[in-house]
Amino acid sequence: MKAGYISQLSAGIFSFTPMGWRVVNNIKKVINEEMENINCLEANLPVIQPSSIWEQSGRIDSFIPPLANFYDRRDKTMIIAPTHEEAVIELVKNNLKSFRDLPFSIFHIQTKFRDETRPRGGLLRVREFEMKDAYSFHQDEKSLDEEFDKFSEAYFKIFNRCGINVVKVAADSGAIGGKVSSEFISVSDSGEDTILICESCNYSANEEKAEFLRSKKNLGSFEKHEEVETVGIKSIESLSKFFKLDKEHFLKTMIYIYDEKPILITLSGDLDVNETKLKNYLGGEPRLADEKEIKNLNLIPGYISPFKNQIDTLLDISVDINSSYIAGANKENFHIKGIVPKDDFSNVIASIDIANAKVNDKSPYCKENCAGFKKLKGIEVGHIFKLGAAYSSKMDLNFLDSNGKINDVEMGCYGIGVGRLLAAIVEANSNEDELVFNKEVAPFEIYLASLNTDKDQVIDNSEKIYKELCGANFSVLYDNRNESPGVKFNDFDLSGIPFRVVVSSRSLSNNQVEVKNKYTGNSELIDKNELLDYLKNI
Repeated sequence: MKAGYISQLSAGIFSFTPMGWRVVNNIKKVINEEMENINCLEANLPVIQPSSIWEQSGRIDSFIPPLANFYDRRDKTMIIAPTHEEAVIELVKNNLKSFRDLPFSIFHIQTKFRDETRPRGGLLRVREFEMKDAYSFHQDEKSLDEEFDKFSEAYFKIFNRCGINVVKVAADSGAIGGKVSSEFISVSDSGEDTILICESCNYSANEEKAEFLRSKKNLGSFEKHEEVETVGIKSIESLSKFFKLDKEHFLKTMIYIYDEKPILITLSGDLDVNETKLKNYLGGEPRLADEKEIKNLNLIPGYISPFKNQIDTLLDISVDINSSYIAGANKENFHIKGIVPKDDFSNVIASIDIANAKVNDKSPYCKENCAGFKKLKGIEVGHIFKLGAAYSSKMDLNFLDSNGKINDVEMGCYGIGVGRLLAAIVEANSNEDELVFNKEVAPFEIYLASLNTDKDQVIDNSEKIYKELCGANFSVLYDNRNESPGVKFNDFDLSGIPFRVVVSSRSLSNNQVEVKNKYTGNSELIDKNELLDYLKNI
């Protein structure tokens, strides 16, 4: 915003200035070229979609954030598209008949709208945005896997050409769904994504997806069902100090409400609930029970456990059902020792991974000597999904195989947020005073600054240089304003343009111009007659 690339119109809605739009179009050009390199064909899908296709896919009420919609003049509900899986299936199923038509992929770059509750971070979390979506269509999973790898390689090339280094991490599929997904993260302290990386085995994942090994401490045993008075002691931290035991000796239980019913989530005392994993298991959005709801269940906040409790219970895999723990006694000011889940919990419905990984936890993919996770912040710039038949089976996208049998199409989905990518490039290549783009995405290659604009010699030479540079196919921003050098140099610093050519009375007295290279920070005086050759070779 400081550089004059964008202007905020409303919360999460931005206009792009001509300078900003040039960068966006250069990013799109890189994307288009790399999509063409993997034979992904460009199409175009509409922003406004009938609600009927969202009803067919089952996402009309489940998409988060809720779908923005309006009634048209025919009283039909129309959706302002946040994504295009439904629309692309409607396009493809009118043309796909046989296995001979597969595989293929198509993409588009289109405006989308998601009514985020808390838009923030400039272009990082917006409501209206442009995204490159690609979709691939296959006979079987093997073909999908091959195409998924092709897109992954293409994405690395796109981000490298745009001037950022990315890390590919395992990710939660979120509102898009599917079986497997990976995010491409540009590492940045200002990013809103947290990723965990194991340098020993190279496993990396978004924090909300990360798998990890649970502690295998010998927990010992307690006298069975010994009640201990713990007046006002509710937190695991306080219990650990009171009993002088590590947190792993305790069970932590949280109450969530899902589908208007309570569910207990129990895990080792040293861990926290991962609500994304919980949501994925349940297939919907759970929420923490409030104090009133807890009391209506005849439970006491801070003293809850599945002991003698008929509420459905989910255990994290950190809970060893044969070990002895300390847990809430479901009685105010009391905890109970010697709880053995296998014997004492009657309504356990599953034991699954529903805990947050953290720094120094061990990767499950290390064979030996795991160094533990490191934590990094980053900006998600791309997300690719193996959708499988999640949409095609619901929306009748199928084909006849070689045996004449009807099969659901296997699909892949591949997204890049164009505005987010621009924001990530800025974060990776700028500071408070200077913005640097590489030649592929910079709005112009050269900033031509004419100083002493009251001198005919300066104006004449500047005009001549400008025409020569344009004739040599350089893109040039020519600044001939009647402003001071300080104003022009500051504008150059914020422009993102990599090279500055300064024409002034002083330099022309020696038949020279000054060239600054933003990549190196160096400035040189160059004979004006050799300027073209110089710029062609840097």
